[in-house]
Amino acid sequence: MTQVENLDFDDIRQGLAQGQLIIVDVREAHEFEAGHIPGALLNPLSVFDPSALPVNAGKRVVLSCRSGKRSLTAASLAHAAGLSIDAHYAGGMLDWVAQGGPVETGQP
Repeated sequence: MTQVENLDFDDIRQGLAQGQLIIVDVREAHEFEAGHIPGALLNPLSVFDPSALPVNAGKRVVLSCRSGKRSLTAASLAHAAGLSIDAHYAGGMLDWVAQGGPVETGQP
């Protein structure tokens, strides 16, 4: 499997501010609706579709979940589908909230 880089809060915050990242949240819809990183896209792990990842958007796709475990699983699934997803938010939403990151609620 291709190595997946563990990004932290500062990496995510800076990448979003510079318009370099697209966050794809792989938690379930009810978790996403309760609170997610602003601008994140939803692609739940339970029905994960690698072909729905915005890999041609000109930005780095970063997978995110609650704590960093499901995002690694999703990265493996993306790699198996031939996609080069090379980063995830290691701390996920738990870290994002703990660090005081802004949270958006509602449906994708």
